[in-house]
Amino acid sequence: MTGRILIVEDDLSFATSLVRSLERRGYEAQHASSTEAAIIRIADWMPDYAVVDLRMEGASGLECVRQFHAAHPSMRIVVLTGYASITTAVEAIKLGACQYLTKPANTDDIITALNAQAEGNTAVAIETRKTSLKNLEWERIHETLAEVDFNISEAARRLGMHRRTLARKLAKQPVR
Repeated sequence: MTGRILIVEDDLSFATSLVRSLERRGYEAQHASSTEAAIIRIADWMPDYAVVDLRMEGASGLECVRQFHAAHPSMRIVVLTGYASITTAVEAIKLGACQYLTKPANTDDIITALNAQAEGNTAVAIETRKTSLKNLEWERIHETLAEVDFNISEAARRLGMHRRTLARKLAKQPVR
């Protein structure tokens, strides 16, 4: 597989490294540092693939996935994030992403995800480990934050906690 890949990532050093690595493997790769810049880029340079960071300044990676999928439904899109949650993974797939990877992911992981089958795999092992209360709380906080477009004051109100308490919890586990 070779083709055009657009990397939508606000971490310049990671994006530069990924672009170089993809180019060494025969891909034509470009970088956009925000959803807004990426949407402008695909208007004149339509990539076959996209790797989209979930959390960036401005519009989220989910908005980027939605707009990419609307503009080019056959584009294979991989969402890449350092702060994965079940909620955002489900939303990314609903909006048109083909895969959802957590950082750190290397170039081989990304290429494998872009090549992955469109169908699901029933042979995937089902985890028997129960989710901890802390993880459940984090999932609920992240779900609420996504619902209110990461407005901390509104999220705190909906969660029934003081804004400073929510900010303190987020400082321990960044939203990104």
